[in-house]
This record gives sequence, structure tokens and C-alpha cells, in this order.
Amino acid sequence: MTSPDEYSHDWTYDKTRVDDWSPASNRRSSYRECNDHLSLSGSSDTPEVSDQDTAQLFPIMETKLYKRRWVMLFIFSTYSMSNAFMWLQYGIIGDIFMRFYNIDGLAINWLSMIYFLTYIPFILPVTWLLDKRGIRDIMVMGSAFNCIGAWIKTGTAIPDMFAVTFLGQFVCSVATVHILGIPSRLASLWFGQQEVSTACSTGVLGNQFGIALGFLIPPVLVPNVDDIDELAYHIRVMFYISAGVATAIFILVIFVFEEQPEIPPSQAQAQARKFPPQNPSYTASILRLLRNKPFMLLVVSYGVNVGSFYSISTLLNRMIIDRYPGAEVMAGRIGLTLVITGMAGSLICGIWLDKTKTYRITTFVIYLLSLVGMVVYTFTLDLGHLWVVFVTGGLLGLFQTGYLPLGFEYAVELTYPESEGTSSGLLNCSAQIFGIIFTIAQGKIMDRWGTLAGNIFLCIFLLIGTIMTGFIKSDLRRQKANQQAKVQSPTDSLASVQDYGATSSNVPWQRMP
Repeated sequence: MTSPDEYSHDWTYDKTRVDDWSPASNRRSSYRECNDHLSLSGSSDTPEVSDQDTAQLFPIMETKLYKRRWVMLFIFSTYSMSNAFMWLQYGIIGDIFMRFYNIDGLAINWLSMIYFLTYIPFILPVTWLLDKRGIRDIMVMGSAFNCIGAWIKTGTAIPDMFAVTFLGQFVCSVATVHILGIPSRLASLWFGQQEVSTACSTGVLGNQFGIALGFLIPPVLVPNVDDIDELAYHIRVMFYISAGVATAIFILVIFVFEEQPEIPPSQAQAQARKFPPQNPSYTASILRLLRNKPFMLLVVSYGVNVGSFYSISTLLNRMIIDRYPGAEVMAGRIGLTLVITGMAGSLICGIWLDKTKTYRITTFVIYLLSLVGMVVYTFTLDLGHLWVVFVTGGLLGLFQTGYLPLGFEYAVELTYPESEGTSSGLLNCSAQIFGIIFTIAQGKIMDRWGTLAGNIFLCIFLLIGTIMTGFIKSDLRRQKANQQAKVQSPTDSLASVQDYGATSSNVPWQRMP
């Protein structure tokens, strides 16, 4: 009798032979051998299975969704929120900290840019640890760094302690390296095929919510008072609140957060567990990603978009104060508006992707709208009406911040079955590099030619990023993996899966023309 592994392209499926199937007869040396050019006959919206791939079909495996997946997502989101808040707690009231520590604007900018700089050398070792040790160990390490950095800063509400507060910010920046690659990995490990994009978007929302709080709370907790002792008191209160929240999150991670569910949530995860790569090499994985042209186009275009957002966030206080003196609190609220609308955009995009799987067109349209939003924001900032800045800033945030989860999920689709942490890490590394370049360059341009010129500088690069996004070839490998499992038997029951390791169908399988 011919086993399923020995079927040629001319094989046919007969329902009377279902008893010949068994889990033991369906083994593969590696799931990575799955062909990347699948097609499912009769559907224009989903990948198809070609006759070259029918010989490599895998049995449908048991999957299950656990309610506690939402707890894992909540813990990660709060951890990300805490760290993102501490990123912006200096920059949004930069004029106050410049006076308190007696430093210049570039030093204040580096309190934000240290997050970008730290990420670049640490991302590869942390991603390697993520692959080797798992998501829980990375969460524990990151939340520990976040907590330690927050407590270091509690002792720096003294004018001559800038070096120590910079050290505390550096330690918090190390925690960021343990955060930014997690959303897509967490979504894949815990959530089903029809909710991974929504889960990834929700994970990104935690970071965005922290940025929103970073825009809103510091101007309220630290008013621009003349008395240095009173100012030191307000700064100390802000630092202690940050440290308390970071400590509570660290405890939650230690005692509640889990690595992965006992039963995988999707066919893609089930196959990845059952058919792991033979002799996996982290270096080889990186090299495969670097040779993946669509992914590398996404890496650069993603870096341009997110790097420009980082630059705007870092320099927002300066943009607003230059045009509207004494509007520190309003600058924070404009930043809050930018991020809140972005959170809505992220969630909407995630739900849309789960429903439609239209990754390429959705990513391009949102990128294009980010460019349009930046152009509108640039040329309305000087009109003299803060309410106009609120509206245009909100539109910019809706699309530019809403793009973040799209990049993560599109990267996973283009690179499956490579580690989600590795692909996300390279995306974020690009974003940090462009964030540093754009922040320094835009700051220098603003010094010499003003805010308008600095924003036009970002518009030009967003135009380049939009063009690059249009050239990305869509190759939805993760969706193909799920469809490959489904196409074997879309109508069979779980009992048949357990009995036979494959499922029956109401019609015979035929070799595709």
C-alpha cells in the first residue's frame, strides 16, 4: 500500500481509503519544506494549492483557544505601556527639564533617543534568547530592567543628577528591546487564525497607550513652576508613580505570565510544533530574511514610517512651544490626541486584516494616508489655531500609528515559518535607526530653517516609503500554511482527526490540471 508520504502528483483521494491514514504515516522531516506557492482551487481570496504542493499536505491537528490568552495579552500590554510612558516622560516637558538640570535641548532629546540607540546592538542577542528561551523568560528579563530603571530614577530629582537619571533611562531602554518584538509572537502562540491580527494590534495598543499617557500625565504632574525645590518635589512624585507601576507589573509577569498554551491555537502553530526545523540556526534564519526581497522592502519602509513618528513624538513639545508659547499642557494633549486616534486606527486595521487578509493593499493605503496626514499637519501647524492642530494631529496619528501592527503582521506573513520575534526585531531595528537619524536631522533643520522645513523633510521620506511599499510583492506564507491544512478536509470532524490523522471529504481529491 502506498503511504501518503509517497503520493505523487497524480494521486487521487478515495473515501474508502480513509482507514489507511494514520498519524504514524504522516511524517515530514521539517515543516520548512512546505512549498511557498500554494493555491486553493475555486477561491480568489485565499491561497490555492498547486499540484506541486499536494504531495506535501499535512494532517489537520487538534487546536484549542484558551480564555487565559487575554490575560497574557493584558499583562504584556501593561508592561509595554509602563515602558513607553517612561520613554516620553522627559521629552514632552523638555523645557522644564532643561531648566531643572541646566542642560541643552540635545541632551533632552538623547533621553528619548537612548531608547533607539540601545535597541540596535541588543536586538540580535535578545531575539536569539527569544528563540532559545521563549517568550516568558524575555518578559521576565524585560520587566526586571523596566523596574530597576524606574527605581534608579526616583533618586534623581536633584539638579546635579542628570547623569544618574540618564543611567536610569538607559536601563529602561534595555527593557524596550525585550518588548517590541513580542506582539506578533504572542499573537501567534496564543490566538487563533481569525484573531491573530487583532491580538497583535491589541498588543501594540499597550505601547501606544503608554505613549499617550507619556504625553498627558507629565505636564499635569510637573507644572512649570519657578521654585526649583517645588519642581523637584513634582518630578519625584512622577518618578515614584512610575516605579510603583513597574514593580506591580514585574510581579504579575513573575507569577502569572505563561509561555504558551498546552494545545496550539491554530494549524500553523500546530504544524510548527510538530515539524520543527532540523538543526535550526539563528544565523541562517537571519540570512534567509536578509535575502527575502519583499521583507527587506518592508523593513526599510517600516523604518521610515515609524522613525518619523518617533521624531515627531520627541520634538512635539518644541514644535508646539515655538508656535504657541506657554502651551506645554496643550502640547501634551495634542500628543495624546495623536496616539488615541492611532490606537483606534491600530484596532480597526487589525480587525480588518482578520476579516479580509488583504495585507498588501491595506498596508499601502494606510501608508499613503500617513503621508497625506503628515502633509496636512505640516502646512496647518502655523495657522495660529490650536484646534486645527488637534484635528490634523489626530488624523496623522490615526494612520501613522495605525500602521504599526500592519507592519508586524505583514512581516510574519512574508517570512513564515521564520520566528516572529526575528522578523519583528529587524523591523524595529530599522525603526530605531531611522528614529535616531530623523530626530537629529529634523532637530538640526528646525534650528536653522524652522519647524516647517523640518516637517517637509519628513514628508519627503514618507513619500519614498510609500513608493517602496507599493513595490512589495505579497506572499502570504502563514495563510497558505493554514489553507494547506484546511484543504485536506474542510468538512471532517475532530474525531476523524484523532482517529486517522487526516480527514475525509464529500468529494474525491483529484490531481489539479
